[in-house]
Amino acid sequence: MLKEFKTFALRGNVVDLAVGVIIGAAFSTIVNSLIADVLTPLLLKPALDAAQLSKLEDLTIFGAVKYGKFISATFNFVIVAFVLFLIVKGINATKKKEEAKPAPIAELPADIMLLTEIRDLLKLKQ
Repeated sequence: MLKEFKTFALRGNVVDLAVGVIIGAAFSTIVNSLIADVLTPLLLKPALDAAQLSKLEDLTIFGAVKYGKFISATFNFVIVAFVLFLIVKGINATKKKEEAKPAPIAELPADIMLLTEIRDLLKLKQ
């Protein structure tokens, strides 16, 4: 059973998935910072100031439903999804380029090469 688990865990897809999850978590902090520290102050600050709100999280309905946080989370998700789409698209393009390369020609066995040379010599004599 331990051997089967080791085979499963070290299979390419499982390792790729683990790497993807770790990179996604790390990338998430970058995107959160981009949104909270760069985009929100640049793009939403004028709108929030006009509405006399200091933060996006201050947007509420009935004082309890904080739809501003929902808008922020949705914005985060769209950016993360788009960037991951671009990354996957780039990886797929790279794989297609590698698959399009012709396969290396295998060395012919010595007897086949000898027969080919004999055939070519016979063609020259005719």
